[in-house]
Amino acid sequence: MKYKIVNLNTSATTNPKSSVLIIYTGGTFGMALDETGSLAPFNFSLVIEKIPELKAFDLKITVISFPEPEDSSNINTRHWVDLGYIIYENYSQYDGFVVLHGTDTMAFTASALSFMLEGLNKPVIFTGAQIPIGFLRSDARENLITALEIASANNDGKPIVNEVCVYFNYFLLRGNRSQKLRSSTFAAFESENYPKLAESGVFIEYNYAYLRPHDPNEKLKFNSHFDDNVAVVKLYPGIPQSVLEQIFNTEGLRAVILETFGSGNTMKYDWFLSLLRNANEKGIFLYNVSQCIGGKVIQGRYETSKMLSDIGVLSGSDITTEAALAKLMFLLGSGLSTERVKDLLIRPIRGEMT
Repeated sequence: MKYKIVNLNTSATTNPKSSVLIIYTGGTFGMALDETGSLAPFNFSLVIEKIPELKAFDLKITVISFPEPEDSSNINTRHWVDLGYIIYENYSQYDGFVVLHGTDTMAFTASALSFMLEGLNKPVIFTGAQIPIGFLRSDARENLITALEIASANNDGKPIVNEVCVYFNYFLLRGNRSQKLRSSTFAAFESENYPKLAESGVFIEYNYAYLRPHDPNEKLKFNSHFDDNVAVVKLYPGIPQSVLEQIFNTEGLRAVILETFGSGNTMKYDWFLSLLRNANEKGIFLYNVSQCIGGKVIQGRYETSKMLSDIGVLSGSDITTEAALAKLMFLLGSGLSTERVKDLLIRPIRGEMT
């Protein structure tokens, strides 16, 4: 992939306070009205014309753009690998990274990068916008400006943030704990099962107790293999047996995420339990994730989930569906043994679950 690289002209001296690489993938953020009155991606090299405040930063800011901006609905594992590779290749040259990404699948991509970038000791801040940058009331300006501040913030020369995060509407969230819950307000993202990492007001107030600490002994490793033979099944009253049979009999299927009711409950129908048993015997991983945005799976709390552990269904505890999908694809692509994958699915490896 041939990337477009632009150095932004800020107030930075020959020895800037910090250096940040912005990676522009596409999405609502970079849209502007064209001569026909339709929304179209604008030339990101002109971003300072849209956000003149960027000139005031004492930062070295470089922008790498995808050759063709991608709507986040089109993002797939190949794009995840491209993003991870850009960060890995430029890791030693920059103090922090800001990823401009469409909001619809931002939590999926942020989760994926948290698994890919093992040993990360610098900030990777995802942000975007609900209203395009070309509009007067756009939230793009504040989101980008504060994301840059967070990506360049340090204490005694060490980054304050050392993980993949989402910054949106005044709050910084752990990337693999975030979810997009709203499409009609600026407060698009929440992290129901993990505290907010920072809040932007007059000052940026960091929640240090919940931030991943800096580890100077860690070396960045780039894990680039994903296996996307994973299905997500949202259970609902009256779900037909034939529908589930089609999914579970998909050729090459390696894992199924079951979005269950409440604290991990499912139907007790004989045909459904038989389907799960057969899948487990075929080596298909079964991962139990709650449909609720808050709380967690507790298999056995109710009679309707007691039998799942016996069948071989693994509890995802309080993991989000977005993080569960990225984690499964990552672990399945890692070449680990079946038992090792099962062990890692039920415990946190990047702070994605409690």
